[in-house]
Amino acid sequence: MAAGTTSDLRNGMVIRYNNDLYQVIEFQHVAPGNWRAFVRVKLKSLKSEKTFEDRMRAGADIDIVRIERRSMQFLYREGTDFIFMDPNTFDQIPVSEAMVGDSARFLKENENAELIYDSDKEILLSVELPIFVTLEVTETTIAVRGDTATNVTKAATLETGASIQVPGFINEGDHLKIDTRTGTYIERV
Repeated sequence: MAAGTTSDLRNGMVIRYNNDLYQVIEFQHVAPGNWRAFVRVKLKSLKSEKTFEDRMRAGADIDIVRIERRSMQFLYREGTDFIFMDPNTFDQIPVSEAMVGDSARFLKENENAELIYDSDKEILLSVELPIFVTLEVTETTIAVRGDTATNVTKAATLETGASIQVPGFINEGDHLKIDTRTGTYIERV
């Protein structure tokens, strides 16, 4: 962990703030007339992935956390753990379901993910899946004729077991591009 000030802030940086780890989404230095300058920051918690905005005094001390990103391959599930493998050393690492988060429903075997570690303490902080994944539709209902007048959606089950809403023209066997952050359909591939 390195000490710094608010002038060292950068987008994507991880800092320790209120005894928790946050990623800086965006920041802005504000100097309002005859008042003291401050920095408005938007932070995302690495544990809960919730974002919030806060203000810090300009020049205030902050704790910068050095992180290390490691690309790992997801192998399989074992109970509530996800087993990832380091492609360089072939070490297998169990990661709890809570650490992977809600986007785990779009994770299929042999896909890569980024595991983020605190480089000083070698502690796993979070798991980032690719923003977009391509998955096959295994089950969906048949669209009713005449339902195309408006944006009608229907439920579809993907190969990972996740259920999402898709447009009426999607059929079983189609491959879809899915946004793992929001769990929404993007396009048919």
